[in-house]
Amino acid sequence: MILVLNNKAPLILSIDTATRAGSIAISRGETLLSVVTGDSSISQSARLLQHVRNALEESGLKLEDMDIFAASIGPGSFTGLRIGLATVKSFAATLGRLCVGVPTLYAVAYAAGESKRTMALLPAGRGEVFAQLLAVERSGIVTPLNAPIHIDPRKLVENVRLETNLKWAGEGAHLQVEAIKEQASVGGILFLDESQNAHDEPSGKQYWSLARTQEDLAIGIGKLAVMSFHSSEAFPPERLQAIYVRPSDAELNA
Repeated sequence: MILVLNNKAPLILSIDTATRAGSIAISRGETLLSVVTGDSSISQSARLLQHVRNALEESGLKLEDMDIFAASIGPGSFTGLRIGLATVKSFAATLGRLCVGVPTLYAVAYAAGESKRTMALLPAGRGEVFAQLLAVERSGIVTPLNAPIHIDPRKLVENVRLETNLKWAGEGAHLQVEAIKEQASVGGILFLDESQNAHDEPSGKQYWSLARTQEDLAIGIGKLAVMSFHSSEAFPPERLQAIYVRPSDAELNA
């Protein structure tokens, strides 16, 4: 499979189906051309292809114009991941294009901005979360500081009680904000909520901060996919694999 771009920035269709709402974005390199945000109350299987069509229409492009297909690869919704990856694989295989897989927690950390230590959280069902500690450089490069885990949020907060200058990010962090605030208070750590920006972060003091609510993760997935493409990390669709972190409910029940 050969991709020739003639020195032009690649056109990328990015799909996030790992989160409850999901999103679709189309970009040319770093430039966003269109974005469509999903609805968490409607099944992704019922709306994904229509949202792809809407994003293409908004950008004035066709599916065959795309150079790369990018997708969130998890962790996240098992059903959503399977739908998203199957869709991206079918597009890429049919058109002879390459794919880029972006870990969902990387996209969450990227959307939260530059940080030496970002704890990215996503809901995992049954009151639990997927979590990973990452660093985000000003350039946008995301570096994992540990492996993604599936954990009870209160246990996670207890485990990181000695961490300082920590940024919490993602839907999971907003759902568990009271537990995070409580642990910060117990540890004598200043807590900055989402109404306060990076300029409010105090120098010389221990603090935790909560990144603002994040939507449209597909935008960040597209930007991370550009970096992966330039690093020769795009690959054929059959190599695109999900990161589930934990067994599915069906596997657990079995």
